[in-house]
Amino acid sequence: MATILSAQCTDKRVNEVTPALFARFPTPAALAAAEPAELESIIRSTGFFRAKARSLIGCARAIADEHGGAVPRDLATLVRLPGIGRKTANVVLGHAHGIAEGIAVDTHVLRLANRLGLVGSDDPEKVEAALMQLLPRERWIRTTDVLIFHGRKVCDARRPACGSCPVFGLCAWESRQAHALASPRAGARRAPARSRDAR
Repeated sequence: MATILSAQCTDKRVNEVTPALFARFPTPAALAAAEPAELESIIRSTGFFRAKARSLIGCARAIADEHGGAVPRDLATLVRLPGIGRKTANVVLGHAHGIAEGIAVDTHVLRLANRLGLVGSDDPEKVEAALMQLLPRERWIRTTDVLIFHGRKVCDARRPACGSCPVFGLCAWESRQAHALASPRAGARRAPARSRDAR
């Protein structure tokens, strides 16, 4: 449920909302029976609260009615639940169950995978498939976390800190040189950039 709420919302805000949400609706059955207006008031600050409330109630109802109150442990079943796409399913499988069936591709992963030259697509499913081919299965769960952290702390969408990026010399992003000059710690030690022929 927290992963559904995280769409277009910060983890910090979700973590502020979920204690009250789970205290009020502690089981899938309880959440399935929630009054939409009450649920909306609890989750309002996460944005898109009406759509999220519908997804939460629908997902909880399916878990309670079709899966005995237990969250499914396979991708194909998870993505059939209301409000659950591949990204959410991969997050739940990886972090709740330790199961690597794929790689969760959010906006950070999409941006970083393209900037670093690992993939060349804006389609999350194609990016996921490409990353799965590049990386061993035992790295799939951690890959999402690493790319998200790097995207938040270093390779920001608008203000990337290329000057302090530890993988600057491996990066394929054509705009990195201009951003490196404007970045904090632009004089920091970096690995030498490789030519395109060397990649």
